[in-house]
Amino acid sequence: MGIINVDGLFNKYFPNLANEFLLKGCSLKDFQKSVVTNVLEGNNTLCIMPTGGGKSLIYWLSGLSLQGITIVISPLIALIDEQTEKIREQGYEVLTIHGEISANKQVNILKKFSNGEVNPDFIFVSPERISTDGFFEYCIRLRKDEIKLIAIDEVHCVSQWGFSFRPFYKRIPEFLDSVYKHSESVPITLGLTATLNSKEITDICNDFRIDKDNVIKDDALIRSEIALKVLKFENEKEKEDKFWELLNIHKNEKILVYLYRKYHQRGVENLTKDALERGFKATGFHGDMSSKDRQEIINRYKNNDIDVIFATNAFGMGIDIPDIKVVIHFMIPESVEQYYQEIGRGARDIPAANAYVLYTNKNIQVKKTHFIDRSFPNIEELKECYNKITSNKIGLKTLQYFEDETIQKCLPYFLDNDLLSIRCKGVSNLKMLSDIKLQELEDIFNATKTKGIITTIKKTGLDPQYITNLIYLAVLQEKVTLQKGFPKCLIVESKCKNISDEKAEQLKEYIEEKKQYKHKLLDYFVYLLDEDNSSIQLHQEIGKYLGVPKFKLGRIYSTLKGDKVRSKSEVIIANLLYENGIEYEYEKKLFYRSGKIVPDFTITLSNGREKYWEHLGMIGTEKYDKRWTQKLKIYQENFPDQLEVTYEGATISDSAKRLIEQLKRI
Repeated sequence: MGIINVDGLFNKYFPNLANEFLLKGCSLKDFQKSVVTNVLEGNNTLCIMPTGGGKSLIYWLSGLSLQGITIVISPLIALIDEQTEKIREQGYEVLTIHGEISANKQVNILKKFSNGEVNPDFIFVSPERISTDGFFEYCIRLRKDEIKLIAIDEVHCVSQWGFSFRPFYKRIPEFLDSVYKHSESVPITLGLTATLNSKEITDICNDFRIDKDNVIKDDALIRSEIALKVLKFENEKEKEDKFWELLNIHKNEKILVYLYRKYHQRGVENLTKDALERGFKATGFHGDMSSKDRQEIINRYKNNDIDVIFATNAFGMGIDIPDIKVVIHFMIPESVEQYYQEIGRGARDIPAANAYVLYTNKNIQVKKTHFIDRSFPNIEELKECYNKITSNKIGLKTLQYFEDETIQKCLPYFLDNDLLSIRCKGVSNLKMLSDIKLQELEDIFNATKTKGIITTIKKTGLDPQYITNLIYLAVLQEKVTLQKGFPKCLIVESKCKNISDEKAEQLKEYIEEKKQYKHKLLDYFVYLLDEDNSSIQLHQEIGKYLGVPKFKLGRIYSTLKGDKVRSKSEVIIANLLYENGIEYEYEKKLFYRSGKIVPDFTITLSNGREKYWEHLGMIGTEKYDKRWTQKLKIYQENFPDQLEVTYEGATISDSAKRLIEQLKRI
């Protein structure tokens, strides 16, 4: 492939958005272009960029430019519906499959897709659907060659080491292997997220065959426009008193409070009630609410009918509120990653926000024992759940995954430790079938009186996947009538009758390793909080932890163009260049015969010539003067007549304006 003109593709596929950008005086970010280019060059890609950085547009543009169907795997129904609406507004066809669409309607949608009656540009689906819906997989397989991109939103959920691990994200590679077995037309994979540490990056790269060279991190990961404020207390009463003081200070501003606990003292419901009694326009937000109720709350929050939301981490991934001014962690997060992702809800489309974390030593211990440790099953739970699934027998079993929370909690441990394997995403019985017009399927149907799938498999000796595929084929060919939609059923194979002492020990070690890792993540986060860093220092420490290169940690000030620069004087210069329509790049490497230097600003003039603008902020100090003398010599010898200089001082705006007027006349 030749040089990829991403701006041209943007204008082609999103002319309305391109015009909006033009009117606002903005454009695609260089980082967005680099990710799209990497994908279009055929590389599986991991994109790490700050919240609110425009990741949706990356997979929209990549998918359409690849001229095929894009499957977007997304964790939340509300997010799926929001993205569906936005893409349809741009004139593109979207197919969505999720639990709030009736089972019969889902079957009809997929039938039309399989038969070519519906030709979507995008298919939105959850990881749970990918991993449990055999009919969906069967239909995708029929049109697999048309699928060019798999976009995995919030890809950090893949990593078993992360705070937001969703077990069925881990099964996405198995879905891809099943669909594309022996196929030469494997789609490109694009994972997108805001925060990952090195261990999680390794996990994701291994799962999705992403080379380290194709891990692309935005330079702007540091959200320095959010002022970080750390408040530690001796006891909970002191903490709560300060909390209500903060709410009064920021009254009538849009506030998000993270609690993690739904009920009981100082939980979401409890503090919401207290806030309402104190006169705040407040509500709660947690996972026990229906997605419809949660979406209604989000809409009311956007429309300023609510000022304060008390939330668990259910308020997180994919929720885009542009003007949250205050984020308060009333309960301590469990890691740097969780903290930074959650404060990233603030200042999405406003210049600044405040983020407070309030904690006591007791909070830290409670976080470990009541939240981290209890997120893992104990060995007794695992044994009981395994016996429930297998009835203490080896062989095939049906598993109604979504009907039992204990099974949802324990199944990943059985799969990862070779106690169970998933043989098929199928059906639990054949009673849903009637009016069968396919002889082979009718023979299978008549093989047993009970119509149970396991009994049928034993009686016929047929593979479960073969029987399931035959049912799917008959449905698509309208040679059978479904009494109801397909229930979500996994056919699993148990490897042993029960969990032996040896396996129990293996499970304990497996779980303990993960517990201790999460404890260490929390300990490191507390270490950063206890260091008494300023807001900028804390941002920089977090940036280092997240892998931002040392050279880029000083870029903490935002410009109109969207760059991050090192000083307020450079903000003035960058903004003046931008407002005057002068094309520039900040800290672009400049190569010469025996090395390279980095000008503050590389300016492209209307005649195509380049000028290099250096702002000397610390002239007069010995080390700085020595470095500048060496750099000046390089300019004189290699780039004569191309250097412009300004100096730090109270008149920097005037100096910069005069220089810009000179540049415009060249």
